[in-house]
Amino acid sequence: MPSFDTVCEPNMVEVRNAVDTSAKEIGTRFDFKGTSAAIELKDKDITMFGDADFQLTQVEDILRNKLTKRNVDVRFLDIGKVEKIGGDKVKQVIKVKNGIETEDAKKITKLIKESKLKVQASIQGDAVRVTGAKRDDLQAAMALLRKDMTELPLSFDNFRD
Repeated sequence: MPSFDTVCEPNMVEVRNAVDTSAKEIGTRFDFKGTSAAIELKDKDITMFGDADFQLTQVEDILRNKLTKRNVDVRFLDIGKVEKIGGDKVKQVIKVKNGIETEDAKKITKLIKESKLKVQASIQGDAVRVTGAKRDDLQAAMALLRKDMTELPLSFDNFRD
């Protein structure tokens, strides 16, 4: 029976490259000389450091530009709150989303069921598997998800015929 998996997975190699080039640019830019502006990646958390909120927004802007150049969707970023870390220095943690959360997976399955397409959706861990009798129905389900689930950067894997 034809099926595909709906997943939400960033290309972590490209994310690491974007963070590295952002750190390099921060190190060479004149307006960041002598400040504590920095950016680093640990597992799936990007941490930005700066002297003020304004500087953090500049670092975030650099990161977004680098991610966009590397074809990584910025919707993968889950931006946290700005925290003070002593003195006048601040930091901000950005989590890189990986996998579809159960709440979003339920929205996807509900959307597919309400669409009256002849497909079934089931939650498989951090992915949603969609199965149907015809390939055209599956492609219609893909188009529906791309159109209606704009807040998630969805991709489709394991298309089996």
